[in-house]
Amino acid sequence: MVPFSILDLSPVIEGGTVAQSLASSRRLAQEAEAQGYKRFWLAEHHGMRGIASAATALVIQHVAAGTRNIRVGSGGIMLPNHSPLVIAEQFGTLAALFPDRIDLGLGRAPGTDMRTAQALRRNLETSSNNFPQDVVELMQLMGPISPEQKVIAIPGAGSNVPVWLLGSSHYSAHLAGMLGLPFAFASHFAPDMLLSALEIYRERFEPSQYLDKPHAMVGVMGAAADTDAEADYLFTSMQQSFVRLRRGTPGAFPAPVDSMDGFWSEQEHINVEHTLQYAVVGGPEKIRRRIADFLDLTKADELIISMPIYDMDARLKSVRLFAQAQRELAEAA
Repeated sequence: MVPFSILDLSPVIEGGTVAQSLASSRRLAQEAEAQGYKRFWLAEHHGMRGIASAATALVIQHVAAGTRNIRVGSGGIMLPNHSPLVIAEQFGTLAALFPDRIDLGLGRAPGTDMRTAQALRRNLETSSNNFPQDVVELMQLMGPISPEQKVIAIPGAGSNVPVWLLGSSHYSAHLAGMLGLPFAFASHFAPDMLLSALEIYRERFEPSQYLDKPHAMVGVMGAAADTDAEADYLFTSMQQSFVRLRRGTPGAFPAPVDSMDGFWSEQEHINVEHTLQYAVVGGPEKIRRRIADFLDLTKADELIISMPIYDMDARLKSVRLFAQAQRELAEAA
């Protein structure tokens, strides 16, 4: 059966603190590990009051130190924000601390607004255009040291941390196929090019020292509860968050509401429903059916779920219910 993983943004809830968010991420990873999830990934975002994972490598260390077996990594590091050498050193250090447990997912978007991106990158156009070369340089820095190599990542060299390319368009699908790397598509918030990007990746894939055949992961937003109605209620937090982001007024992660009526306009409702069209929200039977349909549609090798739920107990329960759905689907296969 297709493995399930979790993508976490360390949400800072209304009335909460960054310290509480980071503690919740570790607790979520511990539950994911107990339930048999394969990976726990964290994402780099900057300048977002509702997200505490900006210093992604540090949060990965915090989570990995609180778990034993689950793979922990980035979903992803926005490589144009950094020099390849810095990332090689950071993830080489993580790999030394947690052998065979660290993943490095790479994206080319800024993960923030343009003004903050400028503060991070200094030269936006050059950094973005250099993405393919930076990916290759980073993998070389984490690979074996060659005799003619002048710059060496210590730690980093020889760590061979598995690299994934992340994308929400065709760009990274082409690059992942060309380099023979695993590919993760951000269908949890960018559904439009999902199927065409997967097709491009699989068609253009060239076997490499890393993979002998394509390996694709797809993402969904998820909220599972005892009933469909309860799950819909929990998911209003994510819906509010998306509306606020589109309005240019992001903030802390909001508490759920009984109804979105009166909060969003008709057009905002349509836009959010389109963006989150692959979301898996419901009770046990509904999420099982939605997951089966999505995996049948995409033929994905892995599924990664982001569970943006305000209440921590409800988030942990959602983790357990998705794990139960995975086991039931495996038994039925």
